[in-house]
Amino acid sequence: MLMSNIEIIPNKTIVTGFGVVSGSTVRAKHAGRDLMAGLKNIFGGELKGYTELLEESREEAIKRMISQAEQMGANAIVNVRFSTSSVAAGAAEIYVYGTAVTVE
Repeated sequence: MLMSNIEIIPNKTIVTGFGVVSGSTVRAKHAGRDLMAGLKNIFGGELKGYTELLEESREEAIKRMISQAEQMGANAIVNVRFSTSSVAAGAAEIYVYGTAVTVE
C-alpha cells in the first residue's frame, strides 16, 4: 500500500477516490514503564518504554487503516495524518486517517 502525507503520490495519477479511511488503537501505560519513567524524570533521558509503546501503537493504527483501504479496493492512501488523545487516566489513543485512492 502506497501512503503519502501530501495530496498526491509522486509520479502516479489518482484514478479513483474512495473517501476517508482510519485506524486507531488505545493503549494503557504499563506499571513497569511508569516506574522507569519516574526515574528518568529525576535523572533525565529518553523514556524508551513509552517510545516503544507509541511506535507499536502507530504501527497497529496504520495496519488497521490499510486494512480498511484494501477492503474498499484502494492501492494508496493520501493526506495521511496522525492524532493522539488522552482517553482515560493512563490511556491514550493513536488515531491515523487519510483518503483511500487508486493510483496508476
